[in-house]
Amino acid sequence: MSDISNEAENTLKKRTIRSFVVRSGRMTDGQQKAYDVNWAIYGLHLEEGLLNYQTVFGREADVVVEVGFGMGSSLVEMAKKSPEKDFIGIEVHPPGVAKLMMLADEAGVKNIRVFCDDAIEVMASCIPNESVSTFQLFFPDPWHKKKHNKRRIVQASFAEKIAAILKPSGTFHMATDWEPYAEHMIEVMEAQALYENVAGTGAYHPRPDWRPLTKFERRGERLGHGVWDLIYSKKEPI
Repeated sequence: MSDISNEAENTLKKRTIRSFVVRSGRMTDGQQKAYDVNWAIYGLHLEEGLLNYQTVFGREADVVVEVGFGMGSSLVEMAKKSPEKDFIGIEVHPPGVAKLMMLADEAGVKNIRVFCDDAIEVMASCIPNESVSTFQLFFPDPWHKKKHNKRRIVQASFAEKIAAILKPSGTFHMATDWEPYAEHMIEVMEAQALYENVAGTGAYHPRPDWRPLTKFERRGERLGHGVWDLIYSKKEPI
């Protein structure tokens, strides 16, 4: 990989500013039991290091990585509708991880695995370079206040790390319902030499059919809130 990718990886490994706040809350005994049972099937461990997809999924297929999947319903839906692909979700909140695993188990979805860890650490330690077909970041915390903008996960170093793990022509797909954050995303991504905007320079992408509408998004639409999708493709090497 290029020096810029190595520099981005080192920056991310040393990062101390987090883009999330871990919410408090405990699972019931029943929820914890279900979590433990499902984790044995769907769980991935940060400390086990670099993934071997053949070992994890028992096959070679296009890999989709999603960071911050919330309660997991849309990611499970995508995995169910695309059995030819393999999906890896990364989420720091145990209740969301528990819900995703429960939904996957109920739906009989086998092509999905999950980390309950900081995405930055997972990307630095567990995701092989040039191995991901699609990277998804839907409705990340916008950190509305100007003094908190530095906590936004979409920054130059983050975009560079994603470029490192994407295959050539792989895509980075973002969505947000906060227009100032959408503008921030555009600003960051248009400055990246490693990407090309699929919709055209400075343009947003219509919501593709493969991204399910979340309950949160449907409620926002009823209230007249906008949603902005951005899709960037990693440029082929020259």
